Amino acid sequence: MNAQIRQVYGVVIVLFALLIAFTSYWSVLDAKGLNDNPDNRRELIEEQTIPRGLIFARDGKTRIAVNHSERRGDARVFVRDYPTGGLFAHPIGYSFIQNGRRGVEASRNDDLAGERNEFESIFAGLENRDREGEDVVTNLDVDGTQAAVSGLGGRKGAVVAIEPQTGKVRVMVSIPEYDPNRIPQDFQALDTDPNKPTFNRATQELYPPGSTFKVVTATAALDTGKVTPDTIIDGSSPKEISGVPLANDAGEDFGPISLTDALTHSVNTVFAQVGEKIGRSTLVDYMKRFGFYADPQLDYPGNQMIASGIRRNGRRFVQDGFDVGRVAIGQGGSEGAIEVTPLQMAEVAAAIANKGRLMKPRLTDRIVAKDGRVTKRVEPDLQSEVMKPETAAALTEMMGRVVEEGTGTAAALTGVQVAGKTGTAELGANLEFTQPWFICFAPIDNPRIAVAVTVERQPPGSFGGTVAAPIAKSVLEALLGGGA
Repeated sequence: MNAQIRQVYGVVIVLFALLIAFTSYWSVLDAKGLNDNPDNRRELIEEQTIPRGLIFARDGKTRIAVNHSERRGDARVFVRDYPTGGLFAHPIGYSFIQNGRRGVEASRNDDLAGERNEFESIFAGLENRDREGEDVVTNLDVDGTQAAVSGLGGRKGAVVAIEPQTGKVRVMVSIPEYDPNRIPQDFQALDTDPNKPTFNRATQELYPPGSTFKVVTATAALDTGKVTPDTIIDGSSPKEISGVPLANDAGEDFGPISLTDALTHSVNTVFAQVGEKIGRSTLVDYMKRFGFYADPQLDYPGNQMIASGIRRNGRRFVQDGFDVGRVAIGQGGSEGAIEVTPLQMAEVAAAIANKGRLMKPRLTDRIVAKDGRVTKRVEPDLQSEVMKPETAAALTEMMGRVVEEGTGTAAALTGVQVAGKTGTAELGANLEFTQPWFICFAPIDNPRIAVAVTVERQPPGSFGGTVAAPIAKSVLEALLGGGA
């Protein structure tokens, strides 16, 4: 009998220990994870009684997210409104008790909801201060965003603009957009819409980059000394790459040509040979320096971002076994094809513009208390040293030629030199669509803005230089015209 009692006692002790352990884990070690769980509505219900911080555009005046108060029984609650409608819907997101949070509303929730640490809570209690949210001032530019929306003209696609030296994200546009004010009423319809209006194409969609990827290939080749801008390479068409003939656009035969001229005219056979010369491991190494194979280091919800890289059969990321010649020109096959987000390609342009230094992208500029004090400022932060400054300088000059006399002349600005690269990927079972691209930065002598543009599934004959480059030009004009 005593043995049975001891066994029961032992079981009770073990169960009690487990209860203590799990209670401690949920209440202390993983309290933040529990609060951030999108299925946990307790935190949202509590926060509805607190005036949520406002969200502003870069100018500090344009209100993107505000509140209105309602009486619900004996309680006074605050509900979100979005005065700019869908203009900033994708980067800012929404916050509603019945639908959860997305975008900056989620990533900066602690600030917006006035979350305090233990010591701040004690002082607030002593001073009899009510909890209130702090305001978020973003880096998003009104004019630049409107230019991007207007340029896309309702076509599906995305535009991202970044300050190379700071990482500030000045434009993040995804079309189709949605009006976050309609989320409570139309959530189910928006969430199941086949056009995916709530899906942020700038950070969540992967596209073949076409020839814009040639600047990544060129970076690896120039930085490792495999080639120089003046290296002569055979641009004949077709050219056997990995045992299979590869042709230039329209079958154009260039013959012996310098690397600079090959980028200017986007010669496939030259860059495929360059890819084979540097090899898979070197190409992947430089891709990782640019941020490929990892989620962007952006102050944005992780579940709304995806890594760029080489994927096998559109699923698994791979770093070996792919056709390096075809990946080097922004293509690939079932064994591995390059797929990228618009944000990633904006980071590529920004790193070259910033003398080879990639800064972490950031949507938030500062957090401001209700009394006007800046309680937090998001400072520039180096993500990686991608290449040597002299490599970046050589690439800048080469990309300048693309806009001056090559495939990107539609992006040229009066009185301002632009460096850029076009891309046009072919899509569809019968290659019946194209994916036009353009990446660029300006001014060349002191780059202030880097831009990436892509437009989805355009009809045949639609090219990066004719479809995407004019959109980038309009964004550059809007942002550069407004000063630094």
